Parts: sequence; structure tokens; C-alpha cells
Amino acid sequence: MSLEDLIDLAAEELGGAVLLANDEFFAPKENLLKPHAAEWREHEYTERGKWMDGWETRRRREPGGGAGFAGGGQSPQGGAPHDWCIVRLGLPGAIRGVIVDTAFFRGNCPAECSIEACAIDATLDLDALPKAEWVEILGRSPLKGDTKNAFEIENDRRFTHVRLNIFPDGGVARLRVHGDALPDLRKLARFGGLVDLAAVENGGRSILCSDMFFGSRNNLLLPGRPRDMSSGWETRRRRGPGNDWNVVQLGVPGTVRRLEIDTTHFKGNAPGRCMVDACNQPQSLDSAEWRVLLPETTTQPHTRHFFEDELRSVGRMTHLRLNVYPDGGVARLRAWGEADIADPRDQAVTRLNIMSRVDAVATLRTFCGSLRWAEDMADEVPFENAAALYRIADRLFWELSEAGRLEAFAVHPPIGATEGSPWSKQEQSGVQDAQRAELARLNQEYFDKFGFVFLVCATGRSGEEMLAELRRRLGATRAEEIRTATEEQSRILRLRIGKWLEST
Repeated sequence: MSLEDLIDLAAEELGGAVLLANDEFFAPKENLLKPHAAEWREHEYTERGKWMDGWETRRRREPGGGAGFAGGGQSPQGGAPHDWCIVRLGLPGAIRGVIVDTAFFRGNCPAECSIEACAIDATLDLDALPKAEWVEILGRSPLKGDTKNAFEIENDRRFTHVRLNIFPDGGVARLRVHGDALPDLRKLARFGGLVDLAAVENGGRSILCSDMFFGSRNNLLLPGRPRDMSSGWETRRRRGPGNDWNVVQLGVPGTVRRLEIDTTHFKGNAPGRCMVDACNQPQSLDSAEWRVLLPETTTQPHTRHFFEDELRSVGRMTHLRLNVYPDGGVARLRAWGEADIADPRDQAVTRLNIMSRVDAVATLRTFCGSLRWAEDMADEVPFENAAALYRIADRLFWELSEAGRLEAFAVHPPIGATEGSPWSKQEQSGVQDAQRAELARLNQEYFDKFGFVFLVCATGRSGEEMLAELRRRLGATRAEEIRTATEEQSRILRLRIGKWLEST
């Protein structure tokens, strides 16, 4: 299997983005992740030099970084004696290989490159990147100009970001980071309900197919709607017997309850019929016992086909095989089902279930200050699992009367106050001492107008952001603020349940 048979974890259509670069004088860093191959434009120049389809830095002039810098002084790039850029992966995962493509960079290609990677929980938090643990997954390696330089990676860790270092400077057309998506399985199980077990973002992947002449087999599982035929899986025209097929390994084992087979954009080349088999085979497929999940059925061009009642009961499954007759193109395969995940948080739910009613109500009131809500929750014991706890908690909170909601609001200290529960202090950690006086003044103005404390889910917000939100919401009506505060309390409730489940 070549690297390009694996998913490009950094692809823009999966949410990949180039976040930072120390220099991009000649060509912008964003070009690195463009989905199409790099192009050459003869005789086209910008005000800074030759137009290049890639990321290109200026020439370094400090000692050891290239030609001698006669005038001395600080390098324009500054910092390390080489250039670098940081890419956020669209899908966190295990990196199996990278392609550093130097297409059309001939006399301006870097001499070498290296790759580092890290994993952070809040993938959108730029401030967390400097403090992250960066691991070198590719040591300094030579690069050839105008070449797809492929490097295999041996590291099974889950990463969210990569840093491409080039030595000492130069241009790279494209960066591809191929590997296996590794989702946060806790999130898949968190709120219950059906999830797309085949989705690439949930760890699904195509492992084998009969043919993919016109479109990669992995396209079948990409997120979102297909933009055109090129973003689907398409086989060549079959001239002999048999049919084409695509084997998909589910991200997690589970029971499929609903299928979607989407032939959007395939108007003159959709399959005439399709069928889906399933098997439960965690190890080798050589001995797999395939069972029919969706019997053979007619398909239409340029259509989203949904199947639910038609599905046969085959129980737990690890793989699907989409059979198309005799050939053609399919844009997307979705397989919604119940994930078979052992959720460690369910043990905490069990402890809640066996508490005395008094202790259960006391525990529940740490999530939400409304006594009515806590008593209604205690009436629902036992909870089936963590997902049920979330679901019932949210439903009962939104069923509270205004008086019950106001009781929940009242237990929260004002934003910026130094007193409060440990959870409140942690949630308000973004407030600086210099902002407390202005927050206190505006909090009082808010309370005088609406009759309840200003409530905002403070987790991850800076003091300045909360000040701006407080000023904005002072212009609302009381009815609007009741609704907004209820939404904020609902978010806080979910966060606190999550913290309790993971710490108990």
C-alpha cells in the first residue's frame, strides 16, 4: 500500500489549516494544503518575485544559513536558523508518512527538512502550541527539487498538529500528511444516539476495493456533501463478468441502523444496483463470514438513497462491503449506528445510581443549583449510562419553570468575583485582577436591570471577552436575557457533568 492510499489528515476539506510560519515572503503558507497539484505559470511575477504555487521563504543570510551576510545584523526571519510552519491536522490521528512535494522548486528547494508533531486537547488554542510536547517524527532528511519526496513514519501516537522545518530556507509546493484518523472515542459515546460508524472523522476507512480508476476509495467516507464527481469513488467501465466493490472498516464496531448511499453528481455513470454486506471480524478478513445487511436494490443517478426498514438484523459488525452492479460511481456511504464502546464514565453513573436519595440530590445540585431539577433527576434514578445522564439532565433543565431557572442562576458568583466553588474559580480563570472592578460595576448594573446575576459559560474565555459580552447583553430585553442565560446554564451543566464523570 502506498502512502497516497491513506487519508491525508491535513487536507483542507477535512479541516486542515496552516496556522503559523516564521516567513512567507515569496509565496504564502496556505498554498501548502491546496487540494490540487501545484501549477507553473511561465513569465508570471509578483511585486516580490516569481509567482510560485507553494510556500516560499526569503534567502537567509546569517552565518551557517546560506550565503554569507556581508552586512551582518539580524536575519529577517529571526529565531531558529531555519524556516518552519505549523499545520493543524483536519483529523487527529496516527501519521504513517508524509509527502514533501517540491514541484517546480528547482533552484530554490530546501536542502533538508524535518517534521515534529504534538497533540493538544483544545485543537483551536494557538496559545497552547508553544507549551506542547513536540516530538520529532522525521529527522533531518535530504530533499530533491521538483520531486514528491515521500517519507514513511513509524509512530503510533495520536497527533493534532505538525511542524514542518526546512533547512535553511526555500520553497515547498505541497505537504501531505497521510495516516489513520484516531477519533476521541469518549466523544462518540458521550451523548448517545446514532453516529456515522463509517465516517472518516470517526475512524472509518476503506481498506480494499476492486477498482478506483477515476476516484479514490477513501472519498466514499469523506465529510460533507460532494463538490463534484472527483470527490467520490468511481470505477472504470466493466467489460467482463462480476461487479465492483469497496470494503470499509468501521471506525468502531457497532450495530448499523440506517444507511445512506449517495450518487450525487453521478448522472450518466451511477451503478444500476447496489447491495451491502457486513461482517464481525476484528482480525483478518480472510475467514470473514459476510452477511447481507442491505439486499440488492435499484439505485438512481444523482440521488441520496436512505435505507432503514430495508436493513436486515445482523448484529454487531466491524466491516461493510458496498457492492455496485456492474460498476460506476458512488459519492458517499453513511452508516449510522450504535457504537460498541465501553465508556469508563458509566462506572461513575453506577455510583450515582446506588447513592441514597439525599446524597444523590446533593451531588446533582453541584451540577445545577435548582433544587427542583435535582429532585426531578433523583426521581429518574437509575440512569442507564453516561449518555442517558446527559440526555435526561438537559431535558429536565429545559422543562423547569422560570422560578426554577432563576434558582439555578442564583448559585453562581458574579463573573470576576473571588469567591465561589472550586469549579466556578476554575471556569473564571481567564479573568485578570485589573478587570475585576469594571466587571463588578457592570455586574451590578446588569442585576439592577434584570433581577438576576449575569451568567456566561466562562470556560476558555478571557476576561476581556466576558466584559464585551456583558456590555452587549445589557442592551437586551429581560425575556431575551432569560433565554440567553438558560442557554449558558445548559452549557455549564453539561461541562460540570462531564468533569464529574471524568474525575469520579
